Amino acid sequence: MAELTAFAYRPGTSMLHRLDVRMKLALVAAASLIALQLGFSGLGPMALSLMVVAARCPRSLRIETSELRWIGLLLAFVFSARVLSADGTTVLSILALDITREGLRAGALVSLRLALVFLIGTLLMGTTRSSEIKTAVQWFLKPLPFVSAERVGTMLGLLVRFIPVIFEEVSQASDAQRARAVEYRRNPLQRAVKLGVPIMSRIFKRSDQLALAMEARCYSEFRTQPLLKAGFKDWAIFIPGCLWLATLLAV
Repeated sequence: MAELTAFAYRPGTSMLHRLDVRMKLALVAAASLIALQLGFSGLGPMALSLMVVAARCPRSLRIETSELRWIGLLLAFVFSARVLSADGTTVLSILALDITREGLRAGALVSLRLALVFLIGTLLMGTTRSSEIKTAVQWFLKPLPFVSAERVGTMLGLLVRFIPVIFEEVSQASDAQRARAVEYRRNPLQRAVKLGVPIMSRIFKRSDQLALAMEARCYSEFRTQPLLKAGFKDWAIFIPGCLWLATLLAV
């Protein structure tokens, strides 16, 4: 059974748990797009507001140290790429590589944006069941012609459910590699191959097992969906949220 990760749903009674999933998806999509456009002056207020929301549902925002490590490596890679690729006033030179003031600023800005997007996604996944996400996606896609809303919703629902499984496989493969002292090999490419090949093999095997299990149980795209109903409390959260995002975009 897959372990709980930052991307696994945890039951709760917070404001985000009770919010209508359609409004929640709309706010998350808008917040993610706006976060990628904000400067430092807008990222600060958005980060503060997200921290306030996260503080109201701490049980749904549990991130393991191993997950933070991979996220930190991704942000560090993005930061380094931006620092080394931007032209401007040179601050430091290392091995013929110039680190510029503009590069440091651009790297910090991009890293902060991605960190906020990750936090937004974690809040969504930790407070929303995959079945609800599937139903909301189908509701949004239903009016579109030539689009199978049920099939797209099913694919997205399976993807959400499979994320904890992927983290579990990565954790087990990493433990197995450490037991074999693979991490002490000097060649980083060889270490990556020794880790990546077993992970991909195990993930594809689990995918085949899932497909066979669904087929054996006559799984269908057309299933009874959770009831979607927005009330006054949902609108009382959704409208101020939209106004707040519009204010941040105008900063």
